[in-house]
Amino acid sequence: MEAARGGKRVVRAVTGDPGLDGDTGAEMLACAAAGIPFEVVPGIAAAVGVPAYAGVPLRDAQGTDVRFVDSRTAGERCWTELGASDGTVVVSATLDTVAATAGEFVAAGRKPDTPMTVTVAGTTTRQRTWSATLGTIALTLKQAKVLPSASGHQPVIAVVGERSAPAQRDQLAWFESKQLFGWKVLVPRTKEQAASLSDQLRSYGAVPHEVPTIAVEPPRTPQQMERAVKGLVTGRYEWIAFTSVNAVKAVREKFEEYGLDARAFAGIKVAAVGEQTAAALVDFGVKPDLVPSGEQSAAGLLEDWPPYDPVFDPIDRVFLPRADIATETLVAGLIELGWEVDDVTAYRTVRASPPPAETREAIKGGGFDAVMFTSSSTVRNLVGIAGKPHNVTVIACIGPATAKTAEEHGLRVDVLAPEPSVHKLAEALAAFGAARREAAREAGETVTRPSERRPGSRRRRTT
Repeated sequence: MEAARGGKRVVRAVTGDPGLDGDTGAEMLACAAAGIPFEVVPGIAAAVGVPAYAGVPLRDAQGTDVRFVDSRTAGERCWTELGASDGTVVVSATLDTVAATAGEFVAAGRKPDTPMTVTVAGTTTRQRTWSATLGTIALTLKQAKVLPSASGHQPVIAVVGERSAPAQRDQLAWFESKQLFGWKVLVPRTKEQAASLSDQLRSYGAVPHEVPTIAVEPPRTPQQMERAVKGLVTGRYEWIAFTSVNAVKAVREKFEEYGLDARAFAGIKVAAVGEQTAAALVDFGVKPDLVPSGEQSAAGLLEDWPPYDPVFDPIDRVFLPRADIATETLVAGLIELGWEVDDVTAYRTVRASPPPAETREAIKGGGFDAVMFTSSSTVRNLVGIAGKPHNVTVIACIGPATAKTAEEHGLRVDVLAPEPSVHKLAEALAAFGAARREAAREAGETVTRPSERRPGSRRRRTT
């Protein structure tokens, strides 16, 4: 109110819907009394959103009666009415009051074998749902070692009625059955490179944790890069080849420094080593002429690169802006195809600063479920700045060379991408998670995350 009276725009955010989950009535009246204009943006109430995420539809084609109740404020008359009804009831409660709530239903006339689901931390990757009945929910929570617990005050959404029957929920639990649901995945890349990979991991239900292992810095002597960019403008090159997103960024920054834009590429053929690099070029306003049709690597680029032809190629020179630690594979291959190569250091890669102590302990102590290595340098740098991942952590590598480096550092490689692409690597990790989940179900075991099997962790957790 003080900020609003001072002329500032204020956003008051609540969990769920402001009219149902937030005590906004008094605040709205206070704004009205003070002459402060306000708007209300409707949200999705927790009592509706959480069952949807738990795979418990509240209504079907028959239009079942649905009622909502807060167990903390429900009186005797309310329980009597709910006990006499055979409709679906959505109950807001806490973990340590669920059993007592189930008892109220039974005392009011509901049968003890009435299905009941209980969901904690709904709609988050910490979500957990238990299926039971009014008569067995207390035992179910005890056997799951959820209660008694110091976290018993956590709010839960319980659904009572046939809609929450276990057989139906097993088919409809779309969220908790995601391939990597709840997995904490370490993404050791530069901040810019990690974004799209993290988004993909979230779509599988994972919780990505980005830890930069490589910092990108300008070359120590910029003159070589400056000469090459000027040569690009004056027609010195037939081709320019980009082998990384960072190379695109380095050239783009140099262009901006000189007041140039994508038009400077007119008349020059542009090659990109893979999809990510090509996307960075398109974002710059340049559509690459050559992207490998097969393996996205220097070798794959050479497979499709045309040999120099003095009849059709007026210029025989290629501009190759790249990292200071890049391999010579592409340079040697282009020379073999008859091209002259200006191999220019566009940027330097240096080891990033160590992550916070908490992250380092999680890496070494098995707090992460998986780590994704996208190059040999990410392996070396992560081990160097944070230590070796715990042996319960799933190790995923983008290709054979990266896997070899991981093994040289004493790591067991569990997942290998079918082709060197970060998206294919994420897909491979998701497939590994799905297979692991299915194997546990077929064996009749509780589905757990890799980090839950480390010494000292709780082994029996349900998802």
